[in-house]
Amino acid sequence: MNEALSDLLDLLDLEQIEENIFRGTSRPSLVPRVFGGQVAAQALVAAGRTVPGDRTAHSLHSYFLRTGDPGAPIVYTVDRIRDGRSFTTRRVVAVQHGQPIFHLSASFQVDEEGLDHQVTMPDAPDPETLPTAAEALPAYRHLFRDPGTVERLLEARGAVDLRYATTPPWGTIGEPVEPRSQVWFRTSGKLDSADPLLHTCLATYVSDMTLLDSVLLAHGRGGWAVGDVVGASLDHAMWFHRPLRADEWLLYDQDSPTSHGGRGLGQARIWTQDGRLAATVIQEGVVRVPRV
Repeated sequence: MNEALSDLLDLLDLEQIEENIFRGTSRPSLVPRVFGGQVAAQALVAAGRTVPGDRTAHSLHSYFLRTGDPGAPIVYTVDRIRDGRSFTTRRVVAVQHGQPIFHLSASFQVDEEGLDHQVTMPDAPDPETLPTAAEALPAYRHLFRDPGTVERLLEARGAVDLRYATTPPWGTIGEPVEPRSQVWFRTSGKLDSADPLLHTCLATYVSDMTLLDSVLLAHGRGGWAVGDVVGASLDHAMWFHRPLRADEWLLYDQDSPTSHGGRGLGQARIWTQDGRLAATVIQEGVVRVPRV
C-alpha cells in the first residue's frame, strides 16, 4: 500500500465528536476546493457509522451546495430518518464555517434473496494492457495550461490506479466524438479490510473523478485542466446493486445523454472484472465555456 492510499483511508476514518456528529479533513485537490468525491465518500462513511452492521448501502442521493474549503475541517451531522425491518435511511449534512456545503441521503438494506437479472457488460480492453496514469499523462503535458498539472493529477489520484480504456477528453480537443468514456480503476494497493462500507465509499470517491468526461467529449472540449471549460458537480446519485471490492479492477463505463443550459448530464455503470453489474451512477454538473 502506498502513502497516498494510506492517507485516503485515514481521510475516510472520520473522527466521532458526538453521537451522530463526525469530523473529517481534506487532501490536496486539482482545484482550490474540496474534491466532490471526497465529501460524498466521507458523508457516506458518517451515515454508515450509525447503521446496524447487517445492512449495506444500496443507494445515495446528494447535492453539492457550496464550494468546500480544503483548509478547514468538515463536520458531518447524521439525522436518523428511519430504522425499518429491512431498510434504514439516513440524512447527512456537511458543514464548514457554519454553512452547509453538501447534503446526502442514503439508504441501507439487509441482505435478502430476490429476482435477479442484469444487462450484459460492454466490451473493454484488459486493464493490465493499458498504460498507467504515470505512463500516459506526460504525453499530454503540452495541452495543459500549467505544465505542473501532470504532477498534480498524479498526486491527486495517487491512491487510485485509474487507466483510460478510451481517449481522455484532452486527447480529442477540437474533435467532437461519441459521448462515451471508459476507465478501469482500483485502489493502488490491496486492502486488509473486507468491510463493505469501506469498499462502497472508495468506489463513491472515485466515481466523481471522470463522470463528466463524456460531456466534454461530445463537444471536443479538453476539460478543466486545459481551460476550455469551467465546471463543478451539482448532484450525484448512486445505486449499489451487487458487492464490489475497490482493490480489484472495476470498469467505469460512462456516457452523456444530454447537455443544455450550462449543465451536462453523465451516467455510468460500474462493473466487476468478471461481468457483474455492481453500481449505477448519475451526475449533473455545471459545464460552461469561459467568457473571453
